[in-house]
Amino acid sequence: MKGTHEYQSDPRNQSILIDVNGEHFPREKATVSVFDSGFVLGDGIWEGLRFHEGVIAFLDQHLDRLYEGAKALDIDMDVDRQALTDRLHGILAANGMKDGVHIRLMVSRGVKVTPYQDPRITITPPTVVIIPEYKQALPETLTKGLRLFTVHVRRAYPDTQDPKLNSHSKINCITACIQATKAGADAALMLDPHGFVATCNSTHFFIVRKGEVWTSSGDYCLGGITRGNIIRLCENNDIPVYQKNFSLTDVYSAGESFVTGTFAGVAPVINIDGRTIGDATRGPMVERIQNLYLDLIKSECD
Repeated sequence: MKGTHEYQSDPRNQSILIDVNGEHFPREKATVSVFDSGFVLGDGIWEGLRFHEGVIAFLDQHLDRLYEGAKALDIDMDVDRQALTDRLHGILAANGMKDGVHIRLMVSRGVKVTPYQDPRITITPPTVVIIPEYKQALPETLTKGLRLFTVHVRRAYPDTQDPKLNSHSKINCITACIQATKAGADAALMLDPHGFVATCNSTHFFIVRKGEVWTSSGDYCLGGITRGNIIRLCENNDIPVYQKNFSLTDVYSAGESFVTGTFAGVAPVINIDGRTIGDATRGPMVERIQNLYLDLIKSECD
């Protein structure tokens, strides 16, 4: 496997239309300037969304995070929530899409007069790109189980690079992913500056111990939409769930483990740093949470 984002190639993606600043372009003509802040500096924010049975799942939560990130980075959004929502639905309709779509919504600060970091030399409104593709997680991702490797790359303090920002600048996560891949794992498990378990390079991490679900304190990870939904699902279904500090010692002796993300939802983990988790199969708690999450998606999209 190659992590939770592995998917089956779909030939329809070769002829999709892509929205660039409100205009629709064929895939091969959808471009941005080499002076764009996102290209020059990774100066921007993004969201990944699922389009399921005619509904963009948890759209309000994603837009909350996007606009909060824009505010924090002092990006002056010239498109409001309703207009951006209309753009999202417009490009889906233009592509005739109904279901099984993953959307990448990207916002950069805009085009610069010269390639330099100062935001004051940005000369255009933000660049907004919407890429909808027919992409679904492989079925085995939800059953077979992932292998993780704990990397040396740590999640940063908020005064270094605030982990709450879903920014284009993901070099720490990319470095973590490279290290895990070189170690033969599917994804990276990352620690916080104190050595406690924080998150994975592109998903959020959970363990199950004696009927309890544990995840990190949340201090050093992105405010994950799926993570938050899983925590609420546990609370609403009498599953003890705790956001807390815990170490790799707790992880290695866990009965079950799983990761969460918008793309694949809930995926089991069966091996971490060469230690078998549980009996190396998807456990009953993970399967229960997967089913609860599927029910939540269905109710969201009714």
